Amino acid sequence: MIIVSGKLHIAPEARAAYLANCDAVAEQARRSPGCLDYALSPDRLDPGRINVYERWESDAHLAAFRGAGPEPEQAAEILGAEVSTYRISGVEAA
Repeated sequence: MIIVSGKLHIAPEARAAYLANCDAVAEQARRSPGCLDYALSPDRLDPGRINVYERWESDAHLAAFRGAGPEPEQAAEILGAEVSTYRISGVEAA
């Protein structure tokens, strides 16, 4: 299992529009083979932060979805990013 998790920093006044522009990508991701979860959400405490969480069955599924990455317009709005990929070898129920 692959988990992609972290945060994006966007100008606070642009965050709502940025997230709205990501809706189609989230819908596409959730329909993609191997996608177990995909969410971009506004942080409740930091008005310029977007939380990133993705869960995929494999690297191959993630790579097939990713393609070239965000559109140039979207990428230009990102002021900073701290996102990591984790490869999980086992899962236990909580």
